[in-house]
Amino acid sequence: MTALPRPISCFARGLITVFALGWTLLLAAADRDYGLAPVRIAEDTWVLVGRSEDFSFANGGNIVNTAFIVTRAGVVVIDSGPSRVYGEQLKRAIARITDKPVTLVLNTHHHPDHFLGNQAFAPDTLAALPATIKGIHSEGGSLNENMYRLAGDWMAGTEPVAPARPLAAGPLEMGGHRFELIALAGHTVADLVILDRSTGVLFAGDLVFNDRTPTTPHANLPRWQAALDQLEKTPFTTLVPGHGPVAGDAGPIRQTRAWLAWLDRQLRQAANDGLDMTEVLALPLPAEFRSLAVVDAEYRRSVGQLYPAYEQAALSGDRHKP
Repeated sequence: MTALPRPISCFARGLITVFALGWTLLLAAADRDYGLAPVRIAEDTWVLVGRSEDFSFANGGNIVNTAFIVTRAGVVVIDSGPSRVYGEQLKRAIARITDKPVTLVLNTHHHPDHFLGNQAFAPDTLAALPATIKGIHSEGGSLNENMYRLAGDWMAGTEPVAPARPLAAGPLEMGGHRFELIALAGHTVADLVILDRSTGVLFAGDLVFNDRTPTTPHANLPRWQAALDQLEKTPFTTLVPGHGPVAGDAGPIRQTRAWLAWLDRQLRQAANDGLDMTEVLALPLPAEFRSLAVVDAEYRRSVGQLYPAYEQAALSGDRHKP
């Protein structure tokens, strides 16, 4: 008598489902093309400019500016992008420019679009400020999960990888380029800025946005304003913001400062007037900011992220915080 096949357990069916879903996502990701096109902005220096949009299934999280510098000692990458697929395509884009290996990958801060491409690069090349490394360790998993929800199967196979090499502020000589690593804060608890003194290019990370509304999930507005003051005093010839077009002057620094100053005044006054969050969301935006990309969505997010602290300060009678 032929034995009947044993029924598949719920656990086994679950494993099969997860395995099949994983392969489906990986196959889908294999067909995704970010269309990365490096643009030369200075000697040895290329930038890949992301879209001035929200994360979406259409753009796969490619809203970030990444960059690389080809030195005699190898390639320095600044931010690795929003996914494993992006990181791999970034490596291929670099290989179209040079046959030199990537020897250093700098993560400017711990927001997901700036470090989730780390998987594509050798672990010993990854470096960041200590607080950024800590942030990736503590929040990387949840940030990665959220990116899956926002960007879909572009994220297939992506896992957070924290750099093992901590950086300190100061000079860094590499292959004929004289870099200055500048440790600031405000957009997050640790924001790395890189000045290439050899070319005059300043890589400002997300301390500076250009024609796109700044994001504020980890922001400290006073520290951010102080960081912008320092950046504007830094001599440079070309400015690469974290988001938005490359610039030849300090205009994006002033634009970012103006938005943050207005946002601080708006939230402080609203809290002192006793407005609730719904009323704050209904307040009009100034005409000078209406042309910023994603302004309505980012204003709503900033109110949700920042306004409770302003309300608490107003209730405690301290009108000068946060």
